[in-house]
Amino acid sequence: MELNIFDISGKDTGKKIKLADEIFAIEPNDHVIYLDVKQNLANKRQGTHKAKERGEIRGSTKKIKRQKGTGTARAGTMKNPLYRGGGRVFGPRPRDYGFKLNKKVKQLARKSALSYMAKEKKIIILEDFDFQTPKTKQYIDLKNNLKINDKKSVLVLSNENKNIYLSARNLKQSKVLTTSQLTTYDVLNSGTLVLTVSSVDRINEVFGANQEK
Repeated sequence: MELNIFDISGKDTGKKIKLADEIFAIEPNDHVIYLDVKQNLANKRQGTHKAKERGEIRGSTKKIKRQKGTGTARAGTMKNPLYRGGGRVFGPRPRDYGFKLNKKVKQLARKSALSYMAKEKKIIILEDFDFQTPKTKQYIDLKNNLKINDKKSVLVLSNENKNIYLSARNLKQSKVLTTSQLTTYDVLNSGTLVLTVSSVDRINEVFGANQEK
């Protein structure tokens, strides 16, 4: 698959880049996509939820009524889970929701996600650029020039660029990532995936594809 390369003014540079079929044109595997997205969201959970059980409730331990003769069930203290203000039975405790996923599964998931985006023509190739200073208006102009200002987009760079990152940070529907930070969730959650030429080369390098332009 060949795509045109655009500059930051939105004009076609007349150059083309070939996207490797083994990355951008495979038969997508929906199940591995599900597993990778599930792991990504699970890893983001704090898992700090906590409820007190009867042994952790602060209060009197005095027996609230006699053992027999009341016609009701036995009760020890007000910490009993059956009473208001008492402990909770089997309440949530802090835990880690993360789980292991094999490297090859994660790679197949990212390839599948990239193939979906390529198939739906939601990938734009941008020549490498830089901002002299961080300025949000510059990034807004970039999105306007590419006609994606009203869409959710993810810009993928080969390496970290502080000026570009800071320029897009305040924009709700914009995200800037490096190839090493790009996840299956980020790919599928973007309305448009904007790849720089060097980031395509880096993706090819990571997945071991032949680099052809």
